[in-house]
Amino acid sequence: MGQSIGTLFPLRLRLWLGKRLFRQLGPFTVRVSWHRLIKGPCKPTEVEAMQYVAAHTTIPVPRIYAVHTEVNGRIYIEMAYIQGDSLDSAWGRMPVDEKDTVFADIKQHVSCLRELQPPTQDLISSALQNPAFDCRIGACFYGPLNQDEFHSLARGHLRMEDVAPFLGPEVAKVHTSHYKTHFTHADLAPRNIIVRRGRVVAIVDWEFAGWYPEYWEFTKAYYNCFPDDDWEDYLRIALTCYETELIAEETLWRRLPEPGTKTASYRNGVWVERQGSSPSAAWLDARTGRQLSDLWSLALR
Repeated sequence: MGQSIGTLFPLRLRLWLGKRLFRQLGPFTVRVSWHRLIKGPCKPTEVEAMQYVAAHTTIPVPRIYAVHTEVNGRIYIEMAYIQGDSLDSAWGRMPVDEKDTVFADIKQHVSCLRELQPPTQDLISSALQNPAFDCRIGACFYGPLNQDEFHSLARGHLRMEDVAPFLGPEVAKVHTSHYKTHFTHADLAPRNIIVRRGRVVAIVDWEFAGWYPEYWEFTKAYYNCFPDDDWEDYLRIALTCYETELIAEETLWRRLPEPGTKTASYRNGVWVERQGSSPSAAWLDARTGRQLSDLWSLALR
C-alpha cells in the first residue's frame, strides 16, 4: 500500500506547495490538497475543543487528521477542507428564507453546546479543564479559574469595592453574580460559520472555546463587527440575550482592553507594570515532576 502525500512530504514543504497550488484561505490557513488544509500555529485549546465537540455532539466540525508539532513548539492542525462560503461573504446576497434557515441551524448548534455538562461546575477552563485562551482577556493563557477569579482577571483585578465607582453598576452587578457554566465557542463571528446551499456545513476556529459563564457566548458575539444591519436581529433570535452583561462587557472592552496581557507603561514619572495572566498555580503544580511531552508542554515553552 502506498503512502499518503501527508507522510511523504514534511510539513514545511507541504505548506510551501499548498500556498502555490491553492488559493490562500487566510493568514494561518493553507489548503494542501483538494480535501485537506493545515492551520497554524494553533493553541492546544483549539485541538481540545474540536475533538471534544466532535466526540460529544453532532455539530459540524472539520475532521482532524493529524496534529503536527515543530521543534520550536508550534502546533499545526491538519483537518478536512469544507466546501462552502464563510457567512460573512455570503450574508449580503442571501434571501430572507436562507437567513432564517441558517440561523435556525446556528440556534440548534449553540443549544447543543449549552446542553453539555461541565466536568466541574464553576470552573473556567479549556474543553479538557486545562488553561483557557481568549483574545478578549489577552495574549496569554489563564486558569483554570473559578468564576470570581475569572471576573477579577476580566476587570484587571480591580478591587470589588472600587468597581462601581470606576466601572459602573453593571460591571459590579455582573461580577458579584453567579452564573451557570456552559461550553462556549466564544467567537461566533460570520467568518467562522461555513454555509452551503443555505445550510450551516461547519463551524470553525475553536481557539477560544471552553467552559465559560453562561453569558459569554452572547457578549463575545458582539466583540466582532456585524456584516449587515440585520445580523444583530438574527443573532438575538439564535442566542440567549444578556443585556446587563453586554453593557458590563462593553465597558470593560473600552476601559480595560486585554487585561491578561502583560504591559508596562510610564505614568507621571513612574513605570507601571501589569503582570498579565498565566496558567493557575494549582494546574502547574499538578504537572510538576512529570515527564510531559503533550501539546501544553510545547505551548508553554
